Parts: sequence; C-alpha cells; structure tokens
Amino acid sequence: MAQTETDMKMRILYAAKKLFARQGFEGTSVRQICEEAGANVALVSYYFGGKEKVFHAIFEHFFPGRQQLSGGEAAFAHPVRGLSLIVREIIRFSLTDLELSTIIQQEMVLNTPRAEVVNSFTSPVWSMARSMLEQGRKEGWFHYESLDQALLFVMGATLAHKQIGCSRELLSLPNLLADETAEHTLHFILKALGAPGSPA
Repeated sequence: MAQTETDMKMRILYAAKKLFARQGFEGTSVRQICEEAGANVALVSYYFGGKEKVFHAIFEHFFPGRQQLSGGEAAFAHPVRGLSLIVREIIRFSLTDLELSTIIQQEMVLNTPRAEVVNSFTSPVWSMARSMLEQGRKEGWFHYESLDQALLFVMGATLAHKQIGCSRELLSLPNLLADETAEHTLHFILKALGAPGSPA
C-alpha cells in the first residue's frame, strides 16, 4: 500500500514537472496534472495540499544541488576544485533535466511569486560558488578585482548555454552535450580567473 502511494505521488510530481515546464505554473491546472498522471483529481490536495505545494515538492525531489554538492565536501577544501564541481554540476543538471531547468528559468525571469521557492534552492549553490571565489583569491588561486563581478561572470558563463534558443543559428552544433559544455565552460572560467595549473 505504501509503495503504491509513493508511486502515485511520484507520478503526480513527474506530470506536474512536465506540464509546468511546457505551459507554465499558471497555465497548468490541477486537473491537467492528474490527467497526465492518471490520478484522481482529489489526490493533489490529499498528498500535497494544493498546486503550490506540488511546486515545492518538485524541487524537494528533483533539484540536485543539496545531494550532489554535499557529497563533495573534500572538493571544497580547495577553491579551484570546489568551484569546478559547482560549475560542472550546474551545467550537467541544466542540460539533463531540461524540465526543471526550464521551470527555474521561467520563474526567475518572470519574477513570479514562486521565485522565492526557486531561490531557496539555487541561492545556497551560488553562495558556495561565492565562498570558493573568495577563498581562492585569499589563497592566490584566483585573480580578480571585484568579488561581486567575478561571481556575476561565473554565473553568466555557467548559464550561458540557457540562451541557446536565441542563438541557435549562430552555433555550429544544434545540441550541446552536458559533459563537453561543462568542461569548455570551466576551462574558460578558470582561465579568466587566472587559476594557475588548475587541479580541477
């Protein structure tokens, strides 16, 4: 019984993630989510307490930041390795879970009421990147004038591939590969920060 309940909850979350990415939170009804999941419409309220709670549960279940970055404590002892881990994981995530990545972009760009939920998951990751940049400058690994500007540069370079829809005709490859994009971006960032002989 418990397994069936868990399975149904996950079906609802997968359905909601798919629909929120495709047609936005506001453009998706609870009925549509349940139709996509093959679930009774009352189950969203029963399991989650409404559509807003489903949105939060999607991040609790699918956002990788906490699990993947928490597994790399040793990497964060060295700022170059730590920053490298963050950049790689963000790019891999955004190119492999296109639905959740699209939801994040939609909510943040439109500054919706749910942007605060998104920010509660993404901010700790970028805060860690800021810490790595700060530590790296103190230890002589990174060379830059402004911490804020360095962080904005890292964020911009790490998320640049999200603009592919607007720039596809300028690119020689129609699709970006996650690992290749991560390594090229990381090389670009570390070079710009002046990291010598990076141990990444």
